[in-house]
Amino acid sequence: MTSPAVRPSDPPPAPASVASGSVGAGAAEILERLQGAIGREVIGYAAVVRALTDALLADGHVLLEGVPGLAKTYLVRSFARSLDLSFRRIQFTPDMLPADILGATVINPKDHSFEFRPGPIFAHVILADEINRAPPKVQSALLEAMQEGQVTIEGESHPLPRPFMVIATQNPIEQEGTYPLPEAELDRFLFRWILDYPSADDEVTILRTRDDVPEDAARTPVVTVDELDRLRALPSQVRVTDDLYQYITQVVRETRQDPRILVGASPRASVHLLNAARAAAVLDGRRYLIPDDVRDFALAVLSHRIIAKPEALTLSAQQSGVGRVADAVRAILAEDLGRIDIPR
Repeated sequence: MTSPAVRPSDPPPAPASVASGSVGAGAAEILERLQGAIGREVIGYAAVVRALTDALLADGHVLLEGVPGLAKTYLVRSFARSLDLSFRRIQFTPDMLPADILGATVINPKDHSFEFRPGPIFAHVILADEINRAPPKVQSALLEAMQEGQVTIEGESHPLPRPFMVIATQNPIEQEGTYPLPEAELDRFLFRWILDYPSADDEVTILRTRDDVPEDAARTPVVTVDELDRLRALPSQVRVTDDLYQYITQVVRETRQDPRILVGASPRASVHLLNAARAAAVLDGRRYLIPDDVRDFALAVLSHRIIAKPEALTLSAQQSGVGRVADAVRAILAEDLGRIDIPR
């Protein structure tokens, strides 16, 4: 469990560039608006909606992991349409080619000239469904798009729309016929978010309301493009004190010093954790960082960036009573996080 951080009684002054009463103060209301709209269609995922919104503000990508039937596709579609963003779903299969997602240069039969036909990746929000079913060449084709925001076809670069966000899904229990994501690609995801079964109350609500959602509910944007643009400009203006820079560094370096971890998190993890924490502060309506912002997303940022020793995973699973590798990894990281002093 994450221990509560001590919130400063006298917050540090905000930068002059962030005016009092700016959209930062209304970011919490915008998030609540999003959670309310999506929550009418997808029950029990308020925390996931917050994580997706945080990633969007931090220019990051998200890997959603969960068994079939948890409404992952519906959640992502509702999220994109609630933000008035273009959305494409790409269903990955073992016979796909890079051109199937990036596009290709073809001959125009009218004048016999070459022209670029963009693929489905040219959208604001991409649902990469069952990404681990794609062959390595297709997975690699995503790397430039996720890292650089562009694709290169026959030596010519084509920029992707902004914002650009990949939300990938994978099934953690079915591994036959799949291609595990390489570490280099996993490192491009800001969060790895584990979806669990809904609570009993939420499942009852799903059954009660499954026929009450209007057909066009998911098509009604609740956040305008202007509001989203202003929100995305705010994380870079969040004030971070030196002790919090040190705290983020300690959190990441602890993964390299833990004898149970074979490969610790890289400096890119530190940058991503800082970006996620700044976005979290914006969503809470603050212009300064606190330790809770770091701790809230530390496990989601770090869990897919480390390689734990097999014997450590077995021991952690036995001690915590979990059966999944991802949960065992998170148990190890939670212990490491608990050993680090919280800045006051």
